[in-house]
This record gives sequence, structure tokens and C-alpha cells, in this order.
Amino acid sequence: MHLTKTKQFLHPQPPSKGHGSTPPSPTDELPQRAVEILRRLTQQYPNATCSLTYHSPVQLLVATILSAQCTDVRVNQVTPSLFERYPDAAAFAESDLEQLTQLVRSTGFYRNKAKNIRAACQLIMTHYEGRVPAKMEDLLQLPGVARKTANVVLAHAFGINAGVTVDTHVKRLSNRLGLTKQTDPGKIEQDLMTLLPQPEWENWSIRLIYHGRATCGARKPDCGNCALADLCPTAQS
Repeated sequence: MHLTKTKQFLHPQPPSKGHGSTPPSPTDELPQRAVEILRRLTQQYPNATCSLTYHSPVQLLVATILSAQCTDVRVNQVTPSLFERYPDAAAFAESDLEQLTQLVRSTGFYRNKAKNIRAACQLIMTHYEGRVPAKMEDLLQLPGVARKTANVVLAHAFGINAGVTVDTHVKRLSNRLGLTKQTDPGKIEQDLMTLLPQPEWENWSIRLIYHGRATCGARKPDCGNCALADLCPTAQS
């Protein structure tokens, strides 16, 4: 697991209060608030990491594809037997599609997921010498892989922060925290990339996911017990 540790970026210096200084605009304050949010989340969830179970880049790729519209808990229930039968890209590439479909059935959208997993691994075998590629542009060529999946694989399998992973939790919390007004995950990602230091991009996503599960639920956020309440426009409204 390659999870970038929190560094000195989490201690922003306060703006100068000298005579004649210009008050910061709301736009100027956004990066400082984002970094302060991350600092608090890092304190609250110091050991946060990817909750999918895997032992190789291809297993992480498969697990992340399966996690679409499915909980990580469910995926982790499915993958032990799945990876026992198909331990590597070659095995997935040569799999019987109907058997693979049945093994991933409980994750939902299972026919598309099985089809994409096998096709992605076939491409890995023919174009990348059996290894999951470590470049965003190459990962996006694989069936079933969009930026969210590619960001997860790059960050946790290779230690590369190429973007900000935007899942439903990151999308919901980033909007509630007033850090973006976008609803499209790609546009949300671009907004967040401008606010956060690159080494912290995946740390941000992982910790927002933990906070979304623990405190800031979709239907009933627990603002009264939220460490970010004073930084959150939604909690203040």
C-alpha cells in the first residue's frame, strides 16, 4: 500500500495583518480552509486507508471496478474466492465469462462488471505485458475504467497522485463544505486539485470517505458532532 503521509502542507501560515494589507477574498480563503479541513480529518482518521482488500495492482483494479454502485464491505466478501480462482491478469483474461459473472453477481451490475474485468485483463495481457499500467492515459483505455478507478489504482498500487478520487462521499461532502458548486465528478475533481497540494490528493479523498460514512451521512448529517462544523457553510445554515 502506498499512502502518501501528511506533510508540512497541513500547517498553513495565517495571512499577514500588517498595516495596509488587503483582506483575503473568499476565493483566496478556500485553499486555506481546504487544508485546515484536511488537517482536522487527518487527526480524526489518522490510519485511514483504502478499505478494499487486495494483494496486487490487478486485484485492486478488479476490486475497484466491482465497487461501483456497491459497498466496499460487499466487495471484500466477494473477492477472496474470486482472487483464489483468478489470481492474476492472465487468469481473468482467460476466464469463462458466465462463471465470472456468477462470482461477482452480488455486487450489482454484474454482467457489465464481469465483461469489463475480463476485457480489461485481456488488454493488459496483449498491450502491457500482463502488468497493470501506471499511467492515467493507459488506465483510461481499459474497459470499465474511468478517472475514479484510475485514481484509486495509481494512488494505492503505485503511490502516484494523478488526481482526486471523487466518489459519492467526496462529491457530497465537497459540496456541503462549500469547496465546489459542481455536480459533475470531473469538474469537482478539477476544483479540488486547485485547492489541495498534490501529495495530499488521495489523503483528502480517503478521509472524506471515512467522514462521510461516520458523520456526514447522505440523509442525516450529524453536524452537532462534526469536527468540521465551524468550517462548513451547510452546518452553519
